[in-house]
Amino acid sequence: MANPLGKLFLIPTTLGNNEPLEVLPITVKQVIEETDTFIVENDKTARHFIKRITPEKSQPSLKMFHLNKHTDVADLPTFLEPCLNGINVGLLSEAGCPGVADPGADIVKIAHQKNIKVIPLVGPSSILMALMSSGMNGQSFAFNGYLPIDKGERKSEIKRLERLSVEHNQSQIFIETPYRNNKMLEDLSNILEQNTQVCVACDITLSTEFIKTQTANQWKKNIVDLHKRPTIFIIHKS
Repeated sequence: MANPLGKLFLIPTTLGNNEPLEVLPITVKQVIEETDTFIVENDKTARHFIKRITPEKSQPSLKMFHLNKHTDVADLPTFLEPCLNGINVGLLSEAGCPGVADPGADIVKIAHQKNIKVIPLVGPSSILMALMSSGMNGQSFAFNGYLPIDKGERKSEIKRLERLSVEHNQSQIFIETPYRNNKMLEDLSNILEQNTQVCVACDITLSTEFIKTQTANQWKKNIVDLHKRPTIFIIHKS
């Protein structure tokens, strides 16, 4: 009789260098203790996280498949071959939840195609936590990823998102490369209408956490240093 299929566990990680069990449920630790095969973006950071949450786990016994911008798409199905042989696999994000603003979504899609059970574990999502704490519309919202780098294209996109927020009463969420965060906030305060609400949610779950919602005009008068700090931006104009 054939072995039952292994499961694909979607394993969240911390959003920064805080203690894992301060923000993650014990279930995450239990699954990692029982799993030796992982799909990860970066071998070094994944092993560091596993060691922090399960110090007693044998590192040499771990098998890592690497999923990042250098991965050949044709190789992705092979990452789930252990599941076809009855072995559970853990999909680890670099920060937060796998599959959300994360390349892991491609693996999850293949798992469904192969009838492999996908089990998401509870953990912090900076996108949802920012929205929760923004005071903006949690009934209708959109995550837009990164905005264009080109100055003209970025301005057009910011104005387009502002129009969408008005037309659909929809909060618009996006991110920026951390070393360009200060420029992003400057652009938002100068390009948006003065009364458009802007939420800046920075270092979520960390001791340096900063979350503030105010108008674009108010942000001009309140300078905050976001340089190299993971930040979520949300805008809404009613």
